[in-house]
Amino acid sequence: MKKLFAQIALTVAGFSGVLFAQQDPQFTQFMFNKLIYNPGYAGTSGGVCGVAQFRQQWVNFNGAPTTMAFSGDMKLTNLPLGVGVNIINDKIGAMNTFFLRFAGSYNIKIGDGNLGLGLDLGIQQKQINNNWIAPEPLKYDPTIPGSTPSFTNPNFGKVSYDMGAGAFYQIPKKFYVGLSSTHLPSQTIKEKSVGKEELNFKVMRHYYFMTGANLVATPWLSVCPNILFKSDGRSSSLDANLNLMWFDMAWVGATYRVNDAASLLLGYQGKAMASSALVYKIGYSYDFPTSTIKKYTSGTHEIILGVCYTPKVKKITTYANDRFLD
Repeated sequence: MKKLFAQIALTVAGFSGVLFAQQDPQFTQFMFNKLIYNPGYAGTSGGVCGVAQFRQQWVNFNGAPTTMAFSGDMKLTNLPLGVGVNIINDKIGAMNTFFLRFAGSYNIKIGDGNLGLGLDLGIQQKQINNNWIAPEPLKYDPTIPGSTPSFTNPNFGKVSYDMGAGAFYQIPKKFYVGLSSTHLPSQTIKEKSVGKEELNFKVMRHYYFMTGANLVATPWLSVCPNILFKSDGRSSSLDANLNLMWFDMAWVGATYRVNDAASLLLGYQGKAMASSALVYKIGYSYDFPTSTIKKYTSGTHEIILGVCYTPKVKKITTYANDRFLD
């Protein structure tokens, strides 16, 4: 198992003196946390919202990815602006990635919906600890920077700036579409002195397209399709999802990630109080792997918790005649 993990981890990371970036952390329940993909989403829902996600990938697989994320956004009162924040920590094997990004979006009213044009700025930190697993006992790979017959490897830990941009349009509870890119600088993070080797990590620019709808089939049933396409210019992935929601409260669904996994989803949302503008949401998904990794793991767990406060807009009423209220 350790040998297998080492081979997969090194292949994904692309060790050969330079580390080539893999895809950003992925989530099966992407439709419930759009800000982590697109800063243009900030403020377009009109509420003050927060979402937390936890994903444990490839259960029982040593060193498998574990991801935690939090995002929050709101529209600024009396201004066409939305703001938000993303905090993400992603760990796979000896590699740990941390993101902190602040988003700002200019909101434009178009028809029944809102268009957000956004930017996010922040930092990303890449860390690789020195307890890399040797492919075989008492063996070492000279192509791994810092690898020597004494079986010592270098630590790597660097912080760099990060930036993304996106456009997002939505008609709340009806339709959304967004196009965005993360890691726009596409810089190389370098460790200038690691023994006799130089260790670099190339951060690839990522591109995202997402869209979805809420189609009312009956007074008690809504059909909600969602699509997410992602690419780093070298590899691409497509998630196709369909959720069925009863009475705008409970849902079940399925997602297929091409050449990777099939997933089942379920969840519930409700109001904190019958007349409250505060809505909470809890969801769970389980991925069944369809790739060759299925020989070594039973699947992937993911949990999402969300809360959103959307105050009702007070309508201002004027009267031409204050005597007859006409």
